Amino acid sequence: MAAPVPKLVLQGLPNPRQREFFETTARHTCYGGARGGGKSWAMRRKMVLLMLNYDGLRGLILRRTLPELKENIINPLRIELNGFADYNETEKVFRFPNGSRLKFGYCDSEGDVYQYQGQEYEVIALEEATHFTEAQMRFLTTCNRTTRTDFSPRMFYTCNPGGVGHDWVKRLFIDREYRKGEKPENYAFIPARVYDNHALMIADPEYVENLEALPEDMRRAHLDGDWDVIEGQYFKEWRRERHVCEPFTIPAYWRRFRAMDWGYNDPCCVLWFAVSPDKRIYVYDEYYRTQRNVNEVAASIKQQTGAQKIAYTVGSPDMWQRRGMQNVTRKGIVGESIAESLGISGVPVEPADNSRIVGWQRVREFLADAPDGKPWLQVFPNCTNLIKYMPQLQYDEHNREDAADGNDHAPEALRYGLMSRPSPVLAAKENKRKVVDLSDPFTELPRRRASGFLSL
Repeated sequence: MAAPVPKLVLQGLPNPRQREFFETTARHTCYGGARGGGKSWAMRRKMVLLMLNYDGLRGLILRRTLPELKENIINPLRIELNGFADYNETEKVFRFPNGSRLKFGYCDSEGDVYQYQGQEYEVIALEEATHFTEAQMRFLTTCNRTTRTDFSPRMFYTCNPGGVGHDWVKRLFIDREYRKGEKPENYAFIPARVYDNHALMIADPEYVENLEALPEDMRRAHLDGDWDVIEGQYFKEWRRERHVCEPFTIPAYWRRFRAMDWGYNDPCCVLWFAVSPDKRIYVYDEYYRTQRNVNEVAASIKQQTGAQKIAYTVGSPDMWQRRGMQNVTRKGIVGESIAESLGISGVPVEPADNSRIVGWQRVREFLADAPDGKPWLQVFPNCTNLIKYMPQLQYDEHNREDAADGNDHAPEALRYGLMSRPSPVLAAKENKRKVVDLSDPFTELPRRRASGFLSL
């Protein structure tokens, strides 16, 4: 007599996102995004179906705490697999008729992962993966191995934005930024939204309504599955889908300028800006490097600029500090600043307005919508570091009007650039008063006004 079919195989059909998760064979697959997207349901079934399809397979499902593990994973599976797979409470493991074993564990503290040292699992699943640190995840990958020839090791991750593991999940699966030894083809991301989970929406429509009623930042994370939302976020106005635009060929007559935040061990960031006739600002190119001397930076800027006509370049005020660089003149050996060295190398720079509070407010003004409903600021997709770090900028814990230091080099360059322009509020008023002739905006390098920005 054939073994009974477990109840979970008979319960409904997967939605398209869940089906995509069932079909993936990538080494690392993250099924993440909004709450209520049916991720845990899909994870449980994916793991059980693998146990059923491969004899003697070893699987491990982990959560951070034991109560979560029992409530969301073990208890539902004990009902669904009743009479089909034997569960051992002491070992916390299901044993299947074909010899496969599905074990459960939790990592309440950082060091709990070491209990799995020396163990081997062909497939490992991290439920609520953003609750795990990157160090925990890295250690668990050393347990994900096999000598089998019929199955390649795999790890699965379900999660929502936020938590201690937000950064590593976002880096690997959203930003797709890889370090040595990480292969892009090994990482797959499947977005989840509550609207995908038709069963939940029919059974509990108030759940969606509750998510829609959350404060904006929580709503973006829990309802929309927006990975650009983090706790303490400084620019909650930033929207990748609204502020990042499709690239296009910028007309030659548009005014162009650059802004630089200098760094050597810290990144040196240079942004290229263009001003449209309606005063919208486009950030269309980016330079972002560490440990490059002045001559190398200047050469890269000139090469990246090519034949473009640049009206001016503003730089962080610390570039005018003399840093022991030497230049032989008729008066002897004198110190030379970064700004002077750049000028000698063919990249003239003038000091940016470094008013932090006013400057960050200027950035907010450009993140806001113009009268046509489109933000005043648009960024080309190739400006990857600006796009990455704008949503990561956080409040200074001592002054919530200011942004905290750390990974702020691209936003700093943006602030310097936008402070060299009039407020978009003034630009909108001027657009109503007159039409500005920009057919030849490069006849004279604009002088800095006392009000803190360069003239049109």
